[in-house]
Amino acid sequence: MNSNISKFYEKGWQERLQILAEECKLSEEELDILKSLKPLDFSTANLMIENVVSVFALPLAIATHFKINGRDYLIPMAIEESSVVAAACKAAKIARLAGGFKAEATEQIMIGQIQIFAKGNKKQEIIEKVNTSKKMLLERANACDPVLVSFGGGARDIKIRRFDDFIVLHLLVDVKDAMGANAVNTMCEKLALEIERICDCRIGLRILSNLAVYRIARAQATFPKKVLGEAVDAVIDAWHFANSDQFRACTHNKGIMNGIDAVAIATGNDFRALEAGAHSYACLNGKYKPLTRYWRD
Repeated sequence: MNSNISKFYEKGWQERLQILAEECKLSEEELDILKSLKPLDFSTANLMIENVVSVFALPLAIATHFKINGRDYLIPMAIEESSVVAAACKAAKIARLAGGFKAEATEQIMIGQIQIFAKGNKKQEIIEKVNTSKKMLLERANACDPVLVSFGGGARDIKIRRFDDFIVLHLLVDVKDAMGANAVNTMCEKLALEIERICDCRIGLRILSNLAVYRIARAQATFPKKVLGEAVDAVIDAWHFANSDQFRACTHNKGIMNGIDAVAIATGNDFRALEAGAHSYACLNGKYKPLTRYWRD
């Protein structure tokens, strides 16, 4: 695939679709779906959420010029805000001059939380019983999702966090390519019953956390000064502003989420979970910070 398409924004609709079909090797059927622009029908929409009266459409665009880890990509983006797609294309075009983006990700570990009410000596007793039973608990969790386990995923570890009136058990689950909510929640429901049995305790919430501190994606790129000129200083000054002031950092991160949410919506993913996780991660160390860093090499 070649994503470095010159002046894609100037081309007509049919020409854009033809370029997309050629670069992505779309079948005639797939191309016809794009051409038809058929909205979600009412009967399907009515099964998805409550009180449906109509459907709501967003523009679906393609961001060009992206090179990631040496490979070209055409990025789908669904968003209502003008200039976001153009900005993404422009940034990708500039980054491409220095080799494009380099990206990496950790394992796909999500956290399931089980709240266990306990005080004083009972708290320590429960912790000891959980640690003693860890192997059994992980086996019971994995028995809930043999399909995930067959793909190399599954429950990996259990960690304990202490609070004044309760304990929180963190179940770490490798969910592979899935978002993981259903798998993790099912495992937590099962383990809650087991813990209640072996520890003789009261269980509170058992649910996935969207603060995915073990599931981190990072990307970096070089933006050559010969292209940006004096704007280099302005970019770094703006980053220092965001790094010092959470009021600026909030808007800084909103700009980042413009692109992330647009891709999430275009690919049918949960952009609210991404927003919650990103903003929570931004203040993980006690102060809300920007999700990016800029510097001169």
